[in-house]
Amino acid sequence: MDRTSFSSCNKGKPIRCKAAICRKAGEALVIEEIQVDPPQPYEVRIKIICTSLCHTDINYWKLNNDPRAKFPKILGHEAVGVVESIGEHVDGFKQGDIVLPVFYPNCEECKDCKSPKSNWCSRFCDDFLSNTRRYGTNSRFKDSSGEVIHHHIYVSSFSEYTVVDIAHLVKISPEIPVHKAALLSCCVSTGVGAAWKVAGVEEGSTVAIFGLGAVGLAVAEGARLFGAGKIIGVDLNPDKFEIGKRFGITDFVNTASCGEKTISQVITEMTGGGVDYSFECVGLASLMEEAFNSTRTGSGKTVILGMEKNASPISLSSRAIMRGRSIHGSLFGGLKPKLDIPILVDRYLKKELNLDGLITHELSFAEINKAFDLLVEGNCIRYTIWMDK
Repeated sequence: MDRTSFSSCNKGKPIRCKAAICRKAGEALVIEEIQVDPPQPYEVRIKIICTSLCHTDINYWKLNNDPRAKFPKILGHEAVGVVESIGEHVDGFKQGDIVLPVFYPNCEECKDCKSPKSNWCSRFCDDFLSNTRRYGTNSRFKDSSGEVIHHHIYVSSFSEYTVVDIAHLVKISPEIPVHKAALLSCCVSTGVGAAWKVAGVEEGSTVAIFGLGAVGLAVAEGARLFGAGKIIGVDLNPDKFEIGKRFGITDFVNTASCGEKTISQVITEMTGGGVDYSFECVGLASLMEEAFNSTRTGSGKTVILGMEKNASPISLSSRAIMRGRSIHGSLFGGLKPKLDIPILVDRYLKKELNLDGLITHELSFAEINKAFDLLVEGNCIRYTIWMDK
């Protein structure tokens, strides 16, 4: 059966389905039967075709003693699905559409969404605590005993069905393979977008990427796509260099083999003064500082993609900033999801954007806890979790 085709007789009614529930921080997920309510106005209920696991999910899985640490919860935010039903006031989506649920909002109506200056959505971006985007703590999930299950960053893709606000939903071409499309809902958009929209990598420029996970490799692909001449990958794992070559990485720095030199000193020597663009994709304050120090005086630009787990401050030389270096934060690679993801899909279909090699494992939904083990141990880049396998 085609995974993207189905019919639904449940419009306007709750659906019972399977979901992987996180009941306590750091504990294994439990697959249970849940109830998914019908979509409210401005919402869409989708059937998840396949999903993946991102380090952000790992961070939320471990999170405790924090306002965002709400349990039980359905994690997952990197996925692709098909529209099962729509609520009132939903335009541009219909049953059967292939869609990406995206954690980053794009309301298309606020001042910032209409501006080309950034991808910030001033209407929704400051809210990190609600379950549903327009309805606050109201949840669309309940377990078999009627207990409320919390949403995860407005997606909750570790469920056979989920409800997503239209501000978090992008319709895509059905021509792209769904397991490749799922990568565009987080890691690939974040990485490629950072090179494209935030840094503005140009022909012949030099690039250093700190951390060669899925996001770092996507940064490399974006830098390659826009013509970078030298792309330096920085990682503890030398095996990542061979993988990185597929995405345009030309040089590799093993952080364990720098001797008495700092990483930034090694990169400065390799490039004759520093790189034009550096990207921190790990989320460590110390690496953010090294990424900044590895850039060229006068024009170097550093883009921060990694989420610092402890919100630690970073220390930068005010003199270096005065002499022309800059540092930029970035969420979702600076992309406006509804506008820019279809462009990436088109570039993939034209064989310009390479996504081969990012998916290293495939698992069934029943094996979802193995995915956590693989990612925590560093033994995979991305894997596809098929909901119906």
